[in-house]
Amino acid sequence: MAQGDYIELHRKRFGRRFDHYEKLRKRTSRETHKKSALAQKVYGIKAKLLNKKRYSEKAEMKRTIAMHQERTNKKATDEKVKEGAVPGYLLDREGVSRAKVLSNMVKEKRKEKAGKWAVPLPKVRAISEDEMFKVVKTGKRQKKAWKRMVTKVTFVGEGFTRKAPKYERFIRPTGLRFKKAHVTHPELKSTFYLDILGVKKNPQSPTYTQLGVITKGTIIEVNVSDLGLVTQTGKVVWGKFAQVTNNPENDGCINALLLV
Repeated sequence: MAQGDYIELHRKRFGRRFDHYEKLRKRTSRETHKKSALAQKVYGIKAKLLNKKRYSEKAEMKRTIAMHQERTNKKATDEKVKEGAVPGYLLDREGVSRAKVLSNMVKEKRKEKAGKWAVPLPKVRAISEDEMFKVVKTGKRQKKAWKRMVTKVTFVGEGFTRKAPKYERFIRPTGLRFKKAHVTHPELKSTFYLDILGVKKNPQSPTYTQLGVITKGTIIEVNVSDLGLVTQTGKVVWGKFAQVTNNPENDGCINALLLV
Protein backbone atom coordinates (compact mmCIF):
# COMPACT_ATOMS: atom_id res chain seq x y z
CA MET A 1 0.00 0.00 0.00
CA ALA A 2 1.33 3.40 -1.00
CA GLN A 3 1.96 6.06 1.62
CA GLY A 4 -0.93 8.23 0.35
CA ASP A 5 -3.36 5.31 0.77
CA TYR A 6 -2.58 5.15 4.50
CA ILE A 7 -3.45 8.84 4.78
CA GLU A 8 -6.76 8.28 2.96
CA LEU A 9 -7.56 5.32 5.19
CA HIS A 10 -6.83 7.35 8.34
CA ARG A 11 -9.12 10.15 7.11
CA LYS A 12 -11.94 7.68 6.46
CA ARG A 13 -11.63 6.22 9.95
CA PHE A 14 -11.00 9.32 12.07
CA GLY A 15 -11.86 12.29 9.83
CA ARG A 16 -9.87 15.51 9.46
CA ARG A 17 -8.53 17.89 12.11
CA PHE A 18 -11.14 20.16 13.70
CA ASP A 19 -9.41 23.29 12.38
CA HIS A 20 -8.70 21.85 8.90
CA TYR A 21 -11.23 24.00 6.98
CA GLU A 22 -10.29 27.15 8.93
CA LYS A 23 -6.61 26.57 8.06
CA LEU A 24 -7.61 25.98 4.43
CA ARG A 25 -9.59 29.23 4.35
CA LYS A 26 -6.65 31.18 5.77
CA ARG A 27 -4.21 29.59 3.33
CA THR A 28 -6.49 30.50 0.41
CA SER A 29 -6.78 34.12 1.59
CA ARG A 30 -2.97 34.34 1.93
CA GLU A 31 -2.48 33.02 -1.62
CA THR A 32 -3.38 36.39 -3.20
CA HIS A 33 -0.66 38.18 -1.20
CA LYS A 34 1.90 35.52 -2.14
CA LYS A 35 0.94 35.77 -5.84
CA SER A 36 1.20 39.57 -5.69
CA ALA A 37 4.65 39.42 -4.04
CA LEU A 38 5.86 36.91 -6.61
CA ALA A 39 4.54 39.00 -9.53
CA GLN A 40 6.44 42.05 -8.24
CA LYS A 41 9.67 40.12 -7.68
CA VAL A 42 9.88 37.92 -10.79
CA TYR A 43 11.37 39.19 -14.08
CA GLY A 44 12.41 37.99 -17.55
CA ILE A 45 10.90 34.88 -19.15
CA LYS A 46 9.46 33.74 -15.81
CA ALA A 47 7.50 37.00 -15.55
CA LYS A 48 6.11 36.50 -19.06
CA LEU A 49 4.99 32.95 -18.28
CA LEU A 50 3.44 34.03 -14.96
CA ASN A 51 1.57 36.93 -16.58
CA LYS A 52 0.28 34.65 -19.33
CA LYS A 53 -1.00 32.14 -16.74
CA ARG A 54 -2.65 34.86 -14.61
CA TYR A 55 -4.25 36.40 -17.71
CA SER A 56 -5.86 33.07 -18.68
CA GLU A 57 -7.06 32.53 -15.08
CA LYS A 58 -8.67 36.00 -14.95
CA ALA A 59 -10.27 35.52 -18.38
CA GLU A 60 -11.77 32.20 -17.23
CA MET A 61 -13.07 33.86 -14.04
CA LYS A 62 -14.69 36.71 -16.00
CA ARG A 63 -16.27 34.19 -18.38
CA THR A 64 -17.74 32.23 -15.45
CA ILE A 65 -19.11 35.40 -13.82
CA ALA A 66 -20.66 36.49 -17.15
CA MET A 67 -22.33 33.07 -17.50
CA HIS A 68 -23.85 33.33 -14.03
CA GLN A 69 -25.08 36.88 -14.70
CA GLU A 70 -26.59 35.84 -18.03
CA ARG A 71 -29.15 33.69 -16.20
CA THR A 72 -30.92 36.68 -14.68
CA ASN A 73 -30.61 39.03 -17.68
CA LYS A 74 -33.78 40.53 -19.12
CA LYS A 75 -34.33 39.62 -22.76
CA ALA A 76 -36.95 40.80 -25.24
CA THR A 77 -39.45 38.13 -26.29
CA ASP A 78 -40.69 37.43 -29.80
CA GLU A 79 -44.26 36.77 -28.64
CA LYS A 80 -47.09 38.58 -30.38
CA VAL A 81 -48.73 41.44 -28.50
CA LYS A 82 -52.02 40.31 -26.96
CA GLU A 83 -55.20 42.17 -27.78
CA GLY A 84 -57.04 44.09 -25.11
CA ALA A 85 -56.04 46.14 -22.10
CA VAL A 86 -53.12 45.10 -19.86
CA PRO A 87 -53.18 45.81 -16.06
CA GLY A 88 -50.81 48.51 -14.83
CA TYR A 89 -48.71 46.13 -12.73
CA LEU A 90 -47.98 44.04 -15.86
CA LEU A 91 -46.91 46.92 -18.14
CA ASP A 92 -43.26 46.82 -17.03
CA ARG A 93 -43.07 43.08 -17.79
CA GLU A 94 -44.49 43.37 -21.29
CA GLY A 95 -42.16 42.07 -24.00
CA VAL A 96 -39.50 41.03 -21.49
CA SER A 97 -38.49 37.48 -20.58
CA ARG A 98 -36.53 36.58 -17.43
CA ALA A 99 -36.09 32.95 -18.49
CA LYS A 100 -32.80 31.37 -17.49
CA VAL A 101 -30.43 31.44 -20.44
CA LEU A 102 -27.64 28.89 -20.81
CA SER A 103 -24.92 29.62 -23.34
CA ASN A 104 -23.80 27.12 -25.97
CA MET A 105 -20.58 26.49 -24.06
CA VAL A 106 -22.44 25.36 -20.95
CA LYS A 107 -24.73 23.13 -23.03
CA GLU A 108 -21.75 21.55 -24.77
CA LYS A 109 -20.02 20.89 -21.44
CA ARG A 110 -23.17 19.25 -20.09
CA LYS A 111 -23.44 17.08 -23.22
CA GLU A 112 -19.79 16.18 -22.82
CA LYS A 113 -20.27 15.12 -19.19
CA ALA A 114 -23.40 13.13 -19.99
CA GLY A 115 -21.74 11.54 -23.03
CA LYS A 116 -24.79 12.29 -25.16
CA TRP A 117 -23.08 13.39 -28.37
CA ALA A 118 -25.05 12.63 -31.53
CA VAL A 119 -22.21 11.08 -33.53
CA PRO A 120 -22.23 9.95 -37.18
CA LEU A 121 -20.96 6.44 -36.25
CA PRO A 122 -22.78 5.38 -33.06
CA LYS A 123 -21.50 1.77 -33.24
CA VAL A 124 -18.04 0.50 -34.19
CA ARG A 125 -16.39 -2.90 -34.47
CA ALA A 126 -14.62 -4.01 -31.30
CA ILE A 127 -10.83 -4.44 -31.62
CA SER A 128 -9.11 -7.12 -29.57
CA GLU A 129 -5.79 -6.53 -27.78
CA ASP A 130 -4.11 -9.09 -30.05
CA GLU A 131 -5.02 -6.92 -33.05
CA MET A 132 -4.13 -3.67 -31.32
CA PHE A 133 -0.77 -4.67 -29.80
CA LYS A 134 2.16 -6.73 -31.06
CA VAL A 135 4.29 -8.49 -28.43
CA VAL A 136 7.90 -7.24 -28.34
CA LYS A 137 10.60 -9.46 -26.81
CA THR A 138 13.71 -7.55 -25.76
CA GLY A 139 16.45 -7.72 -23.13
CA LYS A 140 17.66 -10.67 -21.08
CA ARG A 141 14.28 -11.93 -19.84
CA GLN A 142 12.78 -13.09 -23.13
CA LYS A 143 10.07 -15.12 -21.37
CA LYS A 144 8.60 -12.09 -19.62
CA ALA A 145 7.77 -10.19 -22.87
CA TRP A 146 5.96 -7.27 -21.17
CA LYS A 147 6.49 -4.74 -23.95
CA ARG A 148 3.83 -4.03 -26.58
CA MET A 149 4.00 -2.24 -29.93
CA VAL A 150 0.87 -0.34 -31.01
CA THR A 151 -0.19 -1.39 -34.54
CA LYS A 152 -2.74 1.40 -35.04
CA VAL A 153 -2.41 5.12 -35.81
CA THR A 154 -1.60 7.30 -32.77
CA PHE A 155 -1.37 10.97 -31.77
CA VAL A 156 1.32 12.00 -29.26
CA GLY A 157 1.27 15.82 -28.98
CA GLU A 158 3.89 18.49 -29.67
CA GLY A 159 6.57 18.09 -26.97
CA PHE A 160 6.48 14.29 -26.79
CA THR A 161 9.62 12.38 -25.81
CA ARG A 162 9.82 8.62 -25.43
CA LYS A 163 10.58 7.03 -22.09
CA ALA A 164 13.82 5.16 -21.49
CA PRO A 165 13.68 1.60 -22.96
CA LYS A 166 13.77 0.16 -19.44
CA TYR A 167 10.46 1.86 -18.51
CA GLU A 168 8.64 2.04 -21.88
CA ARG A 169 5.81 -0.49 -21.93
CA PHE A 170 3.88 0.72 -25.00
CA ILE A 171 5.88 1.59 -28.11
CA ARG A 172 4.18 3.94 -30.58
CA PRO A 173 6.02 3.73 -33.94
CA THR A 174 7.01 7.03 -35.56
CA GLY A 175 5.55 5.94 -38.91
CA LEU A 176 2.08 5.59 -37.38
CA ARG A 177 2.03 8.97 -35.59
CA PHE A 178 -0.29 11.53 -37.21
CA LYS A 179 -0.60 15.25 -36.52
CA LYS A 180 -3.23 16.29 -39.10
CA ALA A 181 -6.63 15.06 -40.25
CA HIS A 182 -8.98 15.61 -43.22
CA VAL A 183 -12.05 17.06 -41.49
CA THR A 184 -15.34 17.47 -43.37
CA HIS A 185 -17.82 20.14 -42.28
CA PRO A 186 -21.32 18.60 -42.73
CA GLU A 187 -23.09 21.93 -43.34
CA LEU A 188 -20.47 23.56 -45.59
CA LYS A 189 -19.96 20.26 -47.49
CA SER A 190 -16.23 20.95 -47.72
CA THR A 191 -13.10 19.26 -46.32
CA PHE A 192 -10.22 20.95 -44.50
CA TYR A 193 -6.75 19.68 -43.54
CA LEU A 194 -6.60 20.57 -39.83
CA ASP A 195 -4.18 20.05 -36.93
CA ILE A 196 -5.14 17.49 -34.27
CA LEU A 197 -5.16 18.91 -30.72
CA GLY A 198 -5.83 15.65 -28.87
CA VAL A 199 -7.76 12.39 -28.63
CA LYS A 200 -10.95 13.00 -26.64
CA LYS A 201 -12.36 9.46 -26.50
CA ASN A 202 -11.61 6.13 -28.11
CA PRO A 203 -14.75 3.94 -27.79
CA GLN A 204 -12.65 0.77 -27.62
CA SER A 205 -11.03 1.38 -24.22
CA PRO A 206 -9.88 4.16 -21.82
CA THR A 207 -6.34 2.75 -22.16
CA TYR A 208 -6.39 3.46 -25.90
CA THR A 209 -7.67 7.00 -25.21
CA GLN A 210 -4.77 7.56 -22.80
CA LEU A 211 -2.26 6.24 -25.34
CA GLY A 212 -3.77 8.48 -28.06
CA VAL A 213 -4.72 5.57 -30.35
CA ILE A 214 -6.96 6.64 -33.27
CA THR A 215 -9.30 3.99 -34.71
CA LYS A 216 -12.62 4.17 -36.55
CA GLY A 217 -15.21 5.97 -34.38
CA THR A 218 -12.66 7.83 -32.21
CA ILE A 219 -13.57 11.38 -31.14
CA ILE A 220 -10.64 13.74 -31.76
CA GLU A 221 -10.25 17.46 -31.08
CA VAL A 222 -9.12 19.53 -34.07
CA ASN A 223 -7.94 23.13 -34.48
CA VAL A 224 -10.71 24.98 -36.37
CA SER A 225 -9.29 28.52 -35.96
CA ASP A 226 -8.55 28.66 -39.74
CA LEU A 227 -12.24 28.07 -40.54
CA GLY A 228 -13.25 31.38 -38.93
CA LEU A 229 -16.03 29.89 -36.79
CA VAL A 230 -17.33 32.23 -34.08
CA THR A 231 -19.62 31.85 -31.06
CA GLN A 232 -22.80 33.89 -30.47
CA THR A 233 -20.77 36.40 -28.46
CA GLY A 234 -18.31 36.88 -31.36
CA LYS A 235 -15.37 34.90 -29.97
CA VAL A 236 -13.30 32.77 -32.34
CA VAL A 237 -13.73 29.01 -31.83
CA TRP A 238 -10.35 27.36 -31.29
CA GLY A 239 -11.00 23.61 -30.93
CA LYS A 240 -13.92 21.42 -31.98
CA PHE A 241 -14.61 17.69 -31.82
CA ALA A 242 -14.73 15.42 -34.87
CA GLN A 243 -15.33 11.68 -35.30
CA VAL A 244 -12.98 9.50 -37.36
CA THR A 245 -14.93 7.77 -40.15
CA ASN A 246 -12.24 5.58 -41.75
CA ASN A 247 -9.59 3.05 -40.73
CA PRO A 248 -6.45 5.29 -40.67
CA GLU A 249 -3.98 2.38 -40.44
CA ASN A 250 -5.30 1.04 -43.79
CA ASP A 251 -5.75 4.34 -45.67
CA GLY A 252 -2.62 6.16 -44.48
CA CYS A 253 -4.66 9.27 -43.55
CA ILE A 254 -7.31 10.32 -41.04
CA ASN A 255 -10.77 11.24 -42.37
CA ALA A 256 -13.17 12.75 -39.85
CA LEU A 257 -16.59 14.41 -39.69
CA LEU A 258 -16.98 17.59 -37.61
CA LEU A 259 -19.55 17.41 -34.79
CA VAL A 260 -21.62 20.57 -35.21
